[in-house]
Amino acid sequence: MDVSIVSGDLGVYLQGLKNTLILVSISFSIGLIMAVPLAVLRTSGHIVVHLLIRIFVHACRATPLLVQMFFLYYCFGNIEAMKETFLWPMFKEAYFCALFVFCLNTCAYTTEILTGAIVALAQGEIEAARTAGMSTMRLLRRIVLPVVFRRISTYSKEIVFMLHGFVLTSVITIFDITGAGRIVNSLYYSPYEALFSAAVLYLIMTLSLIVLVRTLKKRWHRPLLPLNDSITELEAST
Repeated sequence: MDVSIVSGDLGVYLQGLKNTLILVSISFSIGLIMAVPLAVLRTSGHIVVHLLIRIFVHACRATPLLVQMFFLYYCFGNIEAMKETFLWPMFKEAYFCALFVFCLNTCAYTTEILTGAIVALAQGEIEAARTAGMSTMRLLRRIVLPVVFRRISTYSKEIVFMLHGFVLTSVITIFDITGAGRIVNSLYYSPYEALFSAAVLYLIMTLSLIVLVRTLKKRWHRPLLPLNDSITELEAST
């Protein structure tokens, strides 16, 4: 492996890494912010609201990311009525189209995960909180959401899945890590060095996200540590 090829164009990879990190952070942040109220509304008992959210979730999960990006980026440009709206300056940009698609998909998958965690929540905890006089917002903030976030062990898998999906952004002219690898390969005709370096950067990002999620999970479980220690001591004594 010729390291000089990678070191000579390290700035290209860093720029691709920067663009990828921006897309990932914005998509996950907006997707999570949107998913929390949608998951709560889906479990609220309103049939129409539940049906609409379920249709949205299944529409995003049942269609490939690549098809969604192609449809948004290429098809919207052929709709003359779309060009007359205030949305056209945003949707004509590949960056916004990719961001829009990934925000929706992250929101859909996260909504499904949070909904399952809320449904699995013990009803006794909610009834006890209501008996104590908690309002709905306080109940969500202090009981439901903390317990839910402790139980979403599959969220780290969702983060890794979506991170790998960001490779598709390069097909609509967005300069990301994969795009950087393609440029280096076109300059030196060295696919091994170019793509291997891109794979290493993705590996570092994936491991960093996994460590971050595990750190957050430990922090969320910290209030339960005294209780878990007491249960462990009780089991040991018996």
